[in-house]
Amino acid sequence: MAEDKIFVSFTCQRCSQSLKLDDSLNSFSEHISAELNLPIHSNISNIDLDLESQATSFDHYIPPCRLSDSRNGTSGFMLISDENEVDLLSQQFRAKASLFDHLSGISDIDHPLCDECTDYLIEILEQQLDVTQKDLNAYCEYYKVLQAEKDELKLTELEKELQDISDDEVRLLDELEALEKEELDCLEAIAEKEENAKKISQEEDRYWKEYVRHKREWLMAEDEGKSLECRIGAAQAHLDKLRRTNVFNATFHIWHKGHFGTINNFCLGTLPSAPIAWAEINTAWGQTTLLFCALARKINLTFERYRPVPYGSHSYIEDIKVIGEIKKIPLYGSGGTKYLWDTKFDIGMMAFLDCVQQFTEKVEELEKNNKVFKFPYRIFNGKIEDSDNIKYTLRATIISEEQWTKALKYLLTDLKWGLAWVASQFDSNGEEILPVHTVV
Repeated sequence: MAEDKIFVSFTCQRCSQSLKLDDSLNSFSEHISAELNLPIHSNISNIDLDLESQATSFDHYIPPCRLSDSRNGTSGFMLISDENEVDLLSQQFRAKASLFDHLSGISDIDHPLCDECTDYLIEILEQQLDVTQKDLNAYCEYYKVLQAEKDELKLTELEKELQDISDDEVRLLDELEALEKEELDCLEAIAEKEENAKKISQEEDRYWKEYVRHKREWLMAEDEGKSLECRIGAAQAHLDKLRRTNVFNATFHIWHKGHFGTINNFCLGTLPSAPIAWAEINTAWGQTTLLFCALARKINLTFERYRPVPYGSHSYIEDIKVIGEIKKIPLYGSGGTKYLWDTKFDIGMMAFLDCVQQFTEKVEELEKNNKVFKFPYRIFNGKIEDSDNIKYTLRATIISEEQWTKALKYLLTDLKWGLAWVASQFDSNGEEILPVHTVV
C-alpha cells in the first residue's frame, strides 16, 4: 500500500506557501541540537526590531504548526504505513517541529519561512541595523561633545532656572484658576442668557398667538366694516332714490282710465255707458281731499271761506264764513238717478272747487316772477275752463254726467300739476317729503 502513504510538509508562516525542507534537517547530531538551544547573545536579544512598522509586509502571520497525535480524526495526523516507517517519519517530524518551535520562541518571527520571505526579512533587519547604527554614532558624537565642553552649568543657575520654571508653573496655575473661574462665570452667564432666551421665546410665542388672534379679529372687523360700507352704500343709494322719488306721486297716483280721472285707481265720476258705484266715487273724493289738504299745508295756505276735512269716504267741507258757527257740508253722495235730491253734495263740490281756486292762485302768485309754471285748466267763479275756453261746473244736478265727469277729470289734472310743483319746490330746498295723514 505504497500509494496510501502520506508525506507531511510545512508551510511558510508568512505567505502560507508549501515548503520543501532540506534533507540535512532530517538528521543532525545532538551537539548541533544543543548549540541551537543555547540562548542568543544579550546584545543581540536586546535589539528591538521595528516589525510593527512593517505591518504591511508581515500582516498575515500564521501560527507555527504543532504536531499532536489524535485518534478522533478531527485534528492532527493519521499516518497509515508500516510500523517502522511511521516511527521514523514521526521522529523526523518531531525533530523539525521542535526546531521550528525553538526558533519561533527565541524571536518575534514564526518559522519556517520560504526563501523569498527570508530574504525580505533579512533586508528589513539590515535596514533596522543601519538606522540603529546611525543612532548609535550620533549618540556617541553627542557624548563626546558633552565631554569636551568646559563651561558646565552651575548648580545655582540650574536652581534659578528651576525656580523660574516653578514660578511660571505657579503663574500658569493661577491663570488656569482664573480662567476656570471665568469659565464658570461664562457658563453662568450663558445659563442666564439661555433662560432669558427661553422666556423671550415664550413671550414671542404668546405675542404671535395674540397677533394671530388680533389679526383674525381685525380681518373679521374689516369684513364687517366692508359689509357695513356695502350696506351703507345700498342704504345711501336707496335714500337717494327715495329723495328723488315724488312721495306725493307714490302716495297719490293720479291717472286716467278712459274718460275717467282716477286717483289711486278709484274713478271720480260716472257715465251712463260705464256707471261707477257710489262707494268708489266717495272713496275717490276722500283721497282727493287728503291730497289737497297735504298740498295746502306744504305751501302754508290759509283758507278764507271753506276748509276741506279729509275723512275717508265721508270727507266734508267746513263753512267758516260765519264767525262762531261751523257748518259741515258733505263731500260725498248717497245715490239717486242723477243726484237730483242731493244738493248738499253739489254745494260741497262747489266749496271744494273754491278751495282749489285759492290754492292755484297762491301757487301762481309764488311763481309770478318765473312765468313758466301755469295750471292747464283755469278755475274762476266756481267754474273750471278747458283749453277751448269751455267752462264746466261741478253741480251734478244741472249738468250731464259726461260734463260732470270731464270737469272732475280736469280738477284732478290741476291737482296733479300742483303736486308736481310742490314736490319740485321741496326737492330744491333739500327737505324730506313724507306722506301726510293729518289735516291742517
